[in-house]
Amino acid sequence: MRAEEIASKSGQPLVDPKPQDYAPLPPPYDKYEDEPIAELTADQKAKWEHSLDGVSALNLPRPESKEEEERLVRAFLSGLEKLLQKENNWTFLQPLTLSMEYCARCQTCADACPVYEMSGRKDIYRPTFRSDVVRKIAKKYLSPGGKILAGFRGHDIDLNWEVVARLAELAYRCTLCRRCAQVCPIGVDNGLITHELRKLFSQELGIAAAEIHSKGSVKHLQFGSSTGMVKAAVVDIIEYLEDDIEEKTGKRIKIPVNKKGAEILLVHNAGEFMSWPENPMAFAILFDAAGIDYTLSTETIGYDAVNYGVWYDDVQFARVALTHLNIARDLGVKKIVIGECGHAHKALSVIADRLLPGQQMIPRESSYTLLWDIVKSGKIKFDPTKNDFPVTLHDPCNIVRLMGVVKPQREILKAITPPGRFREMTPHGVENYCCGGGSGFAIMGSGNFPDWKLRLSCRKKVQQILGAFQGEMDPSVKKMVCSPCSNCKGMIRDAFEHYEVYPKTGIWYTGLVEMMVNAMVDQEQPFLEWPDEDEDE
Repeated sequence: MRAEEIASKSGQPLVDPKPQDYAPLPPPYDKYEDEPIAELTADQKAKWEHSLDGVSALNLPRPESKEEEERLVRAFLSGLEKLLQKENNWTFLQPLTLSMEYCARCQTCADACPVYEMSGRKDIYRPTFRSDVVRKIAKKYLSPGGKILAGFRGHDIDLNWEVVARLAELAYRCTLCRRCAQVCPIGVDNGLITHELRKLFSQELGIAAAEIHSKGSVKHLQFGSSTGMVKAAVVDIIEYLEDDIEEKTGKRIKIPVNKKGAEILLVHNAGEFMSWPENPMAFAILFDAAGIDYTLSTETIGYDAVNYGVWYDDVQFARVALTHLNIARDLGVKKIVIGECGHAHKALSVIADRLLPGQQMIPRESSYTLLWDIVKSGKIKFDPTKNDFPVTLHDPCNIVRLMGVVKPQREILKAITPPGRFREMTPHGVENYCCGGGSGFAIMGSGNFPDWKLRLSCRKKVQQILGAFQGEMDPSVKKMVCSPCSNCKGMIRDAFEHYEVYPKTGIWYTGLVEMMVNAMVDQEQPFLEWPDEDEDE
């Protein structure tokens, strides 16, 4: 499909992803029959733009008049111009300009994109497709003589409401995993172009996925957490965690809160408190046993490391990141340690370094490296036979590919599992595939978008996980995916439920710290829980 076709006014979706086109899954899913992506209702179709692929992630309302269409098109073009100006986009202008100017269109990136591959290689999902559209619009409308020479220069694309609406949706068909940038022979970053598109739509047109803006960043700033969890609730939850730790370990462990002058401020994704409380519990058990001087914060925003702005809006990002840093500074800690949350890692380290002034910074460290230090120190004794089941490792994109933290988590797993039990996915490390829930997808549930992500964006991860355990698919043999990221766990949970993975294969998921506590010599009862254990009892 040519980029110019995005301006089509046919009224029909540009593509219609069908189950027969999807890439196949390995056994026992080699005969699995996928259901089609649910169609929007007639009422939804009448209200929402869906002419990209029949899917609505944004619930983008149709303009009510020709004048409104023209206003939105002008706003888009104005925003695009600002993206390419130093005074308006000094933070990302250089890599954006290089990516806009130097793509050789070799399509090396297409084969690296899981969404493109799993869709049956639909052209609109190529990493280069949306970039080419943006590039052609910029050359035609923002360069000298662009409109006059458009036909000769090969960028004769009409900018209309259809283009704007489809680009808005298309910006949310990419998980921003940056696998495309990794394989590009000249370093073009189509993921960055997609991120900048999202920023344009948010800051200039007020268009963003509700789950990451109004229910995400706005709620985070208003209440302290996108979960809606307020300070008083955090205090109650921490008390509950202490009780549960005592029940599981026989020890009364006090979780330090708002401790001035502690060595470390530990920040969790608040989703862990709500959905996987065993994760912050495991951190507390490990840190107590290792004698780590740390604290949690119950100050507003300080207890939720999530920063949704990193996915779509620099302004929203800066508001949250500055609050995190100010809380750490007020506590007088020496550094921030980021728990098992990939997006929090990227937000509070890589992107904060680019967007915020240097004097605002204090040291930040991944929990992976600190956990490996704990294992190497010998302060905690581990019995690998307690994790005597097949294990594979999921690499969160934002920690592994984007930050290069590859070795610590692997060394930990080798230390806490028996020889031969840990096996790598293919590929793994910096070449691993996204869980399918990156850039907000894991929490986005509007329209029929959940159907799209379960069938396409997370499909490659399911394929990878199944591939890691081929030959051991007897569901009575329990197997574990170690996924040390809250967002990734959320997407894997939803994918496993959709494909009924545990009852069909015996494969489950958990975090890294949970497996560490499970292997502790003085942990008398198993810390890990499997879905069918209540039934066994």
